[in-house]
Amino acid sequence: MTDHQHPDHPDHAEKASDPQELRDIAEVSSVEIITSACVHLMSAAAVKVGLAEDEASGQYQDLAEARKLINALAGLVTAAAPEIGNEHARSLRDGLRSLQLAFAEALPFPDDPGEAPGEKYTGRVS
Repeated sequence: MTDHQHPDHPDHAEKASDPQELRDIAEVSSVEIITSACVHLMSAAAVKVGLAEDEASGQYQDLAEARKLINALAGLVTAAAPEIGNEHARSLRDGLRSLQLAFAEALPFPDDPGEAPGEKYTGRVS
């Protein structure tokens, strides 16, 4: 087993060899795959920023994890925008900006200008 394999998950080569799975993924447009990945990153970041409530503690929050997710989302949105078109990119940018602002509100002390999550890709968010 390599460093990247997990005992509970089959090897990618084995999984990709299923003809039905290959046929299914071949029918999905790149725009759908990219936007789906962005939505997953947005959802995870929203939870980590603390926008989802936990019945016991009041909220889930892990700002270190949220920072990583927002950075990844900003990089993907920035890189993909020319490929997916303005219609799709606009809504992704709006979601990203909302997460960046929510992150800034959740911090006890503000990040230095240009150091907030995603700002190296998006510029200063205020």
